[in-house]
Amino acid sequence: MNIKQEELKNNQIRSYSFLEEMYADPYFPDFLVDKGKAILIELCAQIEQQQPKDLDALYELSHAATDKFNELQEEFDENDSEIETAARDCIGMDFDFIARSYGFDADMEELIGTRDW
Repeated sequence: MNIKQEELKNNQIRSYSFLEEMYADPYFPDFLVDKGKAILIELCAQIEQQQPKDLDALYELSHAATDKFNELQEEFDENDSEIETAARDCIGMDFDFIARSYGFDADMEELIGTRDW
């Protein structure tokens, strides 16, 4: 799925600056942060398409997106970076924002519960 942020239906999501803190920190290569942003936008598109009915269905989608961040960790390592505390907080906050924007009162830790970073 290759969707652009401005193509999403949710107004809050369309105007949101994903991973803003990571973009602001030169420790995180922009091209890798771009990949992370694409994962989050894809999650939004899946939520809009599948319209999860409950938190379990949302967590299934968020865990799949988290697994993609897990795979991205190796690329960060190869570029003298890592998904560490600041990145984890930034990514977690964006998952939380996504859930809230789509009307879910989700547990942020559970949203990224499959993380290995």
